[in-house]
Amino acid sequence: MFIISHFLIGISQVLNVAINLLWWLIIIRALISWVNPDPFNPIVQFLYKTTEPFLMPFRRIILAWKIGIDLSPIFAILALLFLRYFLVNILIDLARMIK
Repeated sequence: MFIISHFLIGISQVLNVAINLLWWLIIIRALISWVNPDPFNPIVQFLYKTTEPFLMPFRRIILAWKIGIDLSPIFAILALLFLRYFLVNILIDLARMIK
């Protein structure tokens, strides 16, 4: 049980870092979009390629509203915060109960 407990804590910490990284990438992409970036810039391409798979489901939902503003980064950040506070904490609590 000791090994499983530490394995779950390790998974929760890696998941927490991945969520934080994606959170910051989405914020940077939203900020860069305000200044009309060069789409051929490698940094801009990296930001688009890493964040687009996560933002696309939110864009499909928001397009149904026809509001004209891209609010998908806001909803994506809220989803990431939910995952951080819900899933990561559940894994940590589960690991503590197994110990």
